[in-house]
Amino acid sequence: MSHITPEVIGAKLILRGIHLNLTDAMRSIIHEKVGRLLRHEPRIDRVRIDVDLDKTKGSKAHFVAKGHIEISGPDLNASVDSDDAYKSVDLLIDKLDGLLRKRHSELKEKRHHPHSVELGGALPKAV
Repeated sequence: MSHITPEVIGAKLILRGIHLNLTDAMRSIIHEKVGRLLRHEPRIDRVRIDVDLDKTKGSKAHFVAKGHIEISGPDLNASVDSDDAYKSVDLLIDKLDGLLRKRHSELKEKRHHPHSVELGGALPKAV
């Protein structure tokens, strides 16, 4: 397995704070956690993480973390909300990791147990 460097993570990660400024500590934690995703699936093209401060749900701060993974095949999307920004990011990374694992196991199952295909007519004979 290849070693994921901070430069590789930086090249593949798009990080946005919506209605809030992301602190250096938050950026550092997100970089570290996205590195975990890249170690599990090195074929990821890009990861976008948005952390949004939503003040519309009452008087308390409410944080929504959204993730989008660009990978060959269908992209993976997840969204998590909580009352703490760090908790939202943790839950989001866990959810994205679960989606990657599920995708991997489904592809592995398909590869090792192919389904038969019904052909409508007779095959032409090779000359």
